[in-house]
Amino acid sequence: MAKARVQFVCQNCGTVHNRWAGKCDSCGEWNTLVEEGTSSGIGAGPALMRNARKGRAVALTSLDGDIEDAPRIISGISELDRATGGGFVRGSALLIGGDPGIGKSTLLTQAAAALARQDHRIVYVSGEEAVAQIRLRAQRLGVADCSVELAAETNVEDILATISDGKRPDLVIIDSIQTLWTDMADSAPGTVTQVRSSAQALIRYAKQTGAAVVLVGHVTKEGQIAGPRVVEHMVDGVLYFEGEGGHHYRVLRTVKNRFGPTDEIGVFEMSDKGLREVANPSELFLGERNDKAPGAAVFAGMEGTRPVLVEIQALVAASSLGTPRRAVVGWDSSRLSMILAVLESHCGVRFGQHDVYLNVAGGYRISEPAADIAVAAALVSSLAGIALPADCVYFGEISLSGAVRNVAHTVQRIKEAQKLGFNQAVAPGGSSELWKDKSFSLSETKALAELVAELAAKAAAEKNR
Repeated sequence: MAKARVQFVCQNCGTVHNRWAGKCDSCGEWNTLVEEGTSSGIGAGPALMRNARKGRAVALTSLDGDIEDAPRIISGISELDRATGGGFVRGSALLIGGDPGIGKSTLLTQAAAALARQDHRIVYVSGEEAVAQIRLRAQRLGVADCSVELAAETNVEDILATISDGKRPDLVIIDSIQTLWTDMADSAPGTVTQVRSSAQALIRYAKQTGAAVVLVGHVTKEGQIAGPRVVEHMVDGVLYFEGEGGHHYRVLRTVKNRFGPTDEIGVFEMSDKGLREVANPSELFLGERNDKAPGAAVFAGMEGTRPVLVEIQALVAASSLGTPRRAVVGWDSSRLSMILAVLESHCGVRFGQHDVYLNVAGGYRISEPAADIAVAAALVSSLAGIALPADCVYFGEISLSGAVRNVAHTVQRIKEAQKLGFNQAVAPGGSSELWKDKSFSLSETKALAELVAELAAKAAAEKNR
């Protein structure tokens, strides 16, 4: 009898190696190679399967056919429904990742209870907690009276046999995918083979029955969902539950959604009674502003279809080091270096002898380039020691030539600022063509040098007083 061949699979990137090594040649990670057999899973082929059946013909169809609308299951938690694109889609698979203790299980428990109150059949399967622990959380959240069906199981075949018995469930929650194992793979739970095979079996069940499946995924120290990246390609949607340990708010961010937008967010506030929805995140991020402090600018940003106002804080201090410090929290450090280079090259503002610290208030994270002009204004304000107008917001992208470029959703940004009591905005040139309300002052800036000159003139006037 031929000896079963052994391969070593990287648990970080899924690369197959013929022999063990301390470092993966593909991704460069250390101590990630795990021994796995080739009788199933990665490396398995038709020649290795004894009872391989002959393939069957699949019916082909054309593009011009009837389209069935994807019915959604609306949870009633508006922030969750916003992030999912309007609710859970029947027959879809959703992957939710987040740091340990961030509130993934709390959010899903509240969502399961909200759907159970609408007479939906909800099945919650936990591979990390006992049923008694889930009941304790439900009692703390005040949802213990909801008819959510619980189970503590890690075998995929047993889970599928359980949920297939009786009425089809509307939503199945698996917490978490890294704890599951299937009889079709020989490796240990959490390995690449087991995670991929388990996810594939659950996704197949969702497509065949029309039940929505939510998978919880662990994250690595870099913040990415652990396990093979192919799982993120297999599911219909990927959501990240984010938040800082020192802040009480949480952000549910959509990074993939086959049935909706991919840049929506839902904002929650963590309390002893669970997660509370935050209908107006701008008030949360601007709640502790100091209007008279230099180096603070309010950025009018967009998260999907939602405008969000957040304060950007900058501190420019004289440095005693040969290489000044550049520290950034909540923004891209490479983009800060670009803004500093543009300010020095085209505006004559020197930061070579100063440490620069940049922070986005409230632990929020900004990814869009429209924050460039707000960052530049905060930096110049801190260096000059003058406070920016308290009732002014900033948005606009800065190019390497120093020009301020237009950004999308100008009207939505200004409306959000006006709703929160702001009276003026610094925006790219051409914005006045979109905004006709004269009660709101709109200052158009076509070049960054114009804004710097205006702030320098204000600083000189302050010193002459």
